[in-house]
Amino acid sequence: MKYKIIADSSCDLNEEIKDKLKVSLVPFKIDVDDKKYVDDENLDTMELIDAMKKSPNPVRTSCPSPGDFAEQYKSTAADNIFVVTISSNLSGTYNSAVLAKNIIKDTEPNKFIHVFDSKSASVGETLVAMKIHELIEEKVSHLEIIEKVEKYIKEMKTYFILESLDNLIKSGRLSKTKGLLANILNLKPILGSDGDGNIKLFENVRGTKKAFRRLVELIGETGEKLEEKILAISHANALEKAEELKNEIQKRYKFKDIILVKQAGLSTAYANEGGIIIVF
Repeated sequence: MKYKIIADSSCDLNEEIKDKLKVSLVPFKIDVDDKKYVDDENLDTMELIDAMKKSPNPVRTSCPSPGDFAEQYKSTAADNIFVVTISSNLSGTYNSAVLAKNIIKDTEPNKFIHVFDSKSASVGETLVAMKIHELIEEKVSHLEIIEKVEKYIKEMKTYFILESLDNLIKSGRLSKTKGLLANILNLKPILGSDGDGNIKLFENVRGTKKAFRRLVELIGETGEKLEEKILAISHANALEKAEELKNEIQKRYKFKDIILVKQAGLSTAYANEGGIIIVF
């Protein structure tokens, strides 16, 4: 049987993971003022970052449509498809992927499609795709893949630190007063998933270095059986910072592996330049 993994473009990949998983990505659309971007391999994230810095307006994103997913489902020769989407509490992408599945069932009833809500984003989706691939390689049944991946998603931890709060302020998710106060006090919020895919504030820490030290501590406080897990880090034009974080984590914990990827368009649009996301 042929299998295919499909994800939306929030799923951040490096070349090694792309080659191994052969994931097909369905792109988001990103608008900064009148400039429109498609979040695919042709997107220049540095151009996007520059446009966001210059604009006083919030970035606007639109998720892939059911038609976009249906085209991907139809174009693959695989008769078994697993789909991974960004948290359904952050985007309508999951609903689009499920609607597309129902559309395809009418014309290709023998094609198996299952859609996973990652309850995360960025490398959270990446880790879910890697888990699916691992189970496919082990030749387990569809039902067992679904059960084990849903359990994996439930146990995942997602955290992120933003270097800049500009996009949160522009979008209205953070008031200008609170944003100004955070900047004056040099507060760096440690945010993450609440377990259901909603964004939760875990702590406000003064100063970037202290925030990253606290982030490393949180891994040990909230994680279990780390030696059996892979930790993934994604960054928005912050490779040096991401590598430093990786080194600190390696000194303290014995993860099975730590992977590092650069954020593509959608993750960059929300994390902004300097933003770091970790998932394990």
